[in-house]
Amino acid sequence: MIRKSKAGPRLPSLPTLLHRKIYKTGQTRGADDGVIYQNRVSRSSTVLIPYACWEACAKLQDGEAEYENGFIVLISPSEYFGNLNISAVLAEKGLAIGSNAVVFYETREQWNAHNPDELDWIRAKERTEPLGGQYVARIPATTAMEDNRKIVRGFDATKKKGAGIRVYEYASTLTNAQCRYQLEALFWQCADSVTVALSNGMTEEDTATRKGAILEVCRGAGLLEKERLTQARILSAEGKTICPLCLEELSGQGFFSRMDQAEGREVPDLTVTQLNLFHVAELRVGVLNHRPYNVGWGHHHCNVVVKDSGITKTLEWMRDVLNRNSARGHFATGNRAI
Repeated sequence: MIRKSKAGPRLPSLPTLLHRKIYKTGQTRGADDGVIYQNRVSRSSTVLIPYACWEACAKLQDGEAEYENGFIVLISPSEYFGNLNISAVLAEKGLAIGSNAVVFYETREQWNAHNPDELDWIRAKERTEPLGGQYVARIPATTAMEDNRKIVRGFDATKKKGAGIRVYEYASTLTNAQCRYQLEALFWQCADSVTVALSNGMTEEDTATRKGAILEVCRGAGLLEKERLTQARILSAEGKTICPLCLEELSGQGFFSRMDQAEGREVPDLTVTQLNLFHVAELRVGVLNHRPYNVGWGHHHCNVVVKDSGITKTLEWMRDVLNRNSARGHFATGNRAI
């Protein structure tokens, strides 16, 4: 098991861009000011759970007893005000408005039907119970009505912007650390990783020291089992890092190379690299899929294609697309089976 060491020599540093890329895998994706989620914070932060998903998310699947920094259940106005016995129903589930749950307003119709100001409710402001209020609101502006201003209530201060993270992005501090170690080990499993490290500022001695230490830590922690990584489509049979979707062997240079841009559509501040974090089993509510042996590196375009569908459904869709194009003479396959 990986734990923080209080002693021992400090490992040589990775090239800045690679270090930053690995570090960011332990953070959630970005969130705009107009939504209730926090922007780019640790995966161990307070999670937001839709009330309809409470049963699936109440118990964690990673062996932990509870969410590291707590949770907030979001209840829609229709769910709350549509049940006269809602307080008793919530209590049976261990929930209570203002304690670990809030009413979440997302539309102007909800706001007008059950205006929290008329109920003398207070906007929530704390991420741990008690939450300090009964509701939060994120209602966009609209030009279809006379009163069209945006309504943002609760968790809108600079230091408290966003109530928490999407529940399916959660991972404990320990799991985050394990994933980061495994992801770095996968960089070192690229055939040209040493050459790439040297060309990006590391010395031969530092490269050998860092690579050896990381691989040793991962072996000791059970994070470098070749059979499991191969079955998960993360390593090839030859033990090299591959893209989980297309199965192409990855080059370490892809961690540093920016995406190619279409001629005439270039932007000067593009930061997207050719390789990015790839979840083999997609992130979804009810399962904690940011975990070892489910994280790898993949092509940016392959990630975009998979989206939230998962690899199997994506491959089935790709097969159907190729079959239709082949049947209509747009794709010559010869004797190859699709």
